[in-house]
Amino acid sequence: QVELVESGGGLVQAGGSLRVSCAASGFIFSANDMGWYRQAPGKQREWVAVISSGGFTNYADSVKGRFTISRDNAKNTVYLQMNSLKPEDTAVYYCWRPVGSGSWGQGTQVTVSS
Repeated sequence: QVELVESGGGLVQAGGSLRVSCAASGFIFSANDMGWYRQAPGKQREWVAVISSGGFTNYADSVKGRFTISRDNAKNTVYLQMNSLKPEDTAVYYCWRPVGSGSWGQGTQVTVSS
């Protein structure tokens, strides 16, 4: 059974940094691409970043240059390092396994105050 558990969200001031993590289980983590989505209040879920099983990364334009996705296959964990945070980054951040219809975690709240 696939399980994705996010952690590390919180409240941070604009310009600050935060790292969210996603612990995965129930599948061969190292063989899977992983990613992050986010959903702000009243908005649709938005793709943020993806990292391939081989470590290649891609980012939404809105976060490029500020966010970094990484993975630790020994820990079955994917990370999203967020720097230079802006109030518009406020959202629930969801871990995502892009297989089939997709698997999602429960989300972690990130709030950026101005």
